[in-house]
Amino acid sequence: MIARPRSLGIMCIEWVGPDGSPPPVVSGSMLNPATYDFPIIKETIRGAWAADVVRGNPALEPAYIEAAQRLVERGAVAITSDCGFSIRHQTAVANSVNVPVATSSLLLVPALLRQLPSSSKLAILTADSRVCGLELLGVDDLVQRARLVIGGVEGGKLLQNEMRRPPLPTDVADIEIDVAGCITRIRAEHPEIAAILFECTGFPTVSHTMRRTTKLPIYDVVGLCKMMMASIG
Repeated sequence: MIARPRSLGIMCIEWVGPDGSPPPVVSGSMLNPATYDFPIIKETIRGAWAADVVRGNPALEPAYIEAAQRLVERGAVAITSDCGFSIRHQTAVANSVNVPVATSSLLLVPALLRQLPSSSKLAILTADSRVCGLELLGVDDLVQRARLVIGGVEGGKLLQNEMRRPPLPTDVADIEIDVAGCITRIRAEHPEIAAILFECTGFPTVSHTMRRTTKLPIYDVVGLCKMMMASIG
């Protein structure tokens, strides 16, 4: 019997371009097989268009569970998703399968706060800060919450393109402009920022560049996925 390779399962939101094209797979993308040293498999979360996932739609939960279970049936040994706002369904998905589940890099927030000096702040960079509420971050202590800085690129091209139906691809150069501008703004307002967490799964395409230019630790969903897979024997 031939053993199946250990694969990371990615639950993917609906994405079909105007010409019927699939989502673009660029260097550094979490959807690019070349990003990892292990195989990935993907399943679409039926009906989960970006607008509903970002804003939150409880009715999508059965579709998330179904996608996760299909991935496990296909050989996934860990599960993630390609939208950080999927954290709203973390508990339901984790309870539905018997493999590790990390729906969002936001799961890292409590751990990152403990890694940093108590006098510093953690910046969370999101696609849309208007809907990235504190209830999604897993931090109840008010003192620790005060150390969180949430910045968003809701005025940029990435969110505008993703929220369309059908969505449009966004150039990496435009993502870099959005992200760099947001980082510059929040660091000016909060010089205590000592690390940055990218919520948006589109941001890893510029993580390397942002680490080089900001000189700060930057965490993203790709790093979380690699850590999760490294823990599985």
